[in-house]
Amino acid sequence: MLEVALLSYVGVMSITPGPNNLMLASSGVNYGFRRTLPHMLGISLGCAAQVFITASLLAWALQWLQAARLPLAVAGCIYLLWLSWKIARSSSPQGVAEGRPMSFIAAALFQWVNPKAWVMVLNAAILFMPADGSQRLSAALLLALIFAVVNLPCISLWAWLGERLRHLLSAARGLLLFNLSMGLLMAATALYLLLDELRHAMPL
Repeated sequence: MLEVALLSYVGVMSITPGPNNLMLASSGVNYGFRRTLPHMLGISLGCAAQVFITASLLAWALQWLQAARLPLAVAGCIYLLWLSWKIARSSSPQGVAEGRPMSFIAAALFQWVNPKAWVMVLNAAILFMPADGSQRLSAALLLALIFAVVNLPCISLWAWLGERLRHLLSAARGLLLFNLSMGLLMAATALYLLLDELRHAMPL
């Protein structure tokens, strides 16, 4: 379980751009690193819970997810589009002052409709769970702990970079352009993921 391949897989999947990291960068810019901590912890522990449940019930989960994959992906992408709108609208200083970053619970629950999180979790469960069923529960718990420990510093980097950018974007125009850019990137990510899911669900 503690092999380099697993650690590098979780690290690469955690640190590369995706819905979570775009939201963290935006939250770092708008609210700072400290106020974004519940959001970061919600992502890491939510993802750990997701991988524990999925890995523990792998056979059942894969059968269920095959039927539920498209509805989950559509729901997740619609939610991402709504978040894109919220990010783009947080561009005025007044809106930032009145707003607040995503909570721990909201961030943890978001992992269940985050398409990138599902790809990461399912691949890890398939590739790194032992074949011996008698060790499944303890192996799933260890896998979840590894996810939480490796994921948190990787995603924290995005919130920290966002906070560093905050000082450069103190002018209203700079903040406006940044948030609009993050909103457009998030919307483009959501539409790409949705089109990809539809393409797999309805092959020509």
